[in-house]
Amino acid sequence: MTAMTKTPIELIDNIYSIAYWMTGNEADSRELVNQTYLNADITTPEIDLLKTLRSCYLDRFGQQTDFCISDKPCRESAGIVKSLKTRAADIKLAVLLSELSGLRHADIAEVLEKPLGTIRKWLFWGRKLLVQDDILKASA
Repeated sequence: MTAMTKTPIELIDNIYSIAYWMTGNEADSRELVNQTYLNADITTPEIDLLKTLRSCYLDRFGQQTDFCISDKPCRESAGIVKSLKTRAADIKLAVLLSELSGLRHADIAEVLEKPLGTIRKWLFWGRKLLVQDDILKASA
């Protein structure tokens, strides 16, 4: 990976754009950006800042999706539900990092801590799902 030379201040517009696309509204995107920058400092590398954005998104917004279909509690499948929420958010974030930030696939793999092949599959399917708006409904 090449060294990232942008500072967190230089990335704020990019981070806000990603946050807006992830949350879908201005108030939530401002909150996500604020939380991200509260957990970073002036020397934070770009990849680490994006990891922080992902973590803040999952902590705050990744819990809003309800995958329960019946009236029964979902405790038995809580691990599966959390995995689905995280995966949907990660697929969406992968596409946004590629399309909005122009990050290389290897850099996206580092941010999301997934193998390069997985990122390539997610980008392929994520772009299709974003066009159909299915992934937006599943993660935000």
